[in-house]
Amino acid sequence: MEPARACRRNRMKGGRVTATGRIEIDFERCKACELCVPACPKECIGMGDAINRQGYGAAVFERPDDCTGCAICAETCPDACILVWR
Repeated sequence: MEPARACRRNRMKGGRVTATGRIEIDFERCKACELCVPACPKECIGMGDAINRQGYGAAVFERPDDCTGCAICAETCPDACILVWR
């Protein structure tokens, strides 16, 4: 059996699927609206303590190992501060 086909079968049979995504949050553009935090189904985003030049405590990517690259956070961000890599 081909490796790709075996991998698809494992996913369909309940095999563990590893995280495949990564996000980048533009620290200086973030206005700390916090909309991305509850939008992330894997709870990968939190609010940081550091203050950006605008005076906001920007969002941070806290759990990169759990990110699936679903892009819900990027779609939710009103200022387009989040880039998603898959």
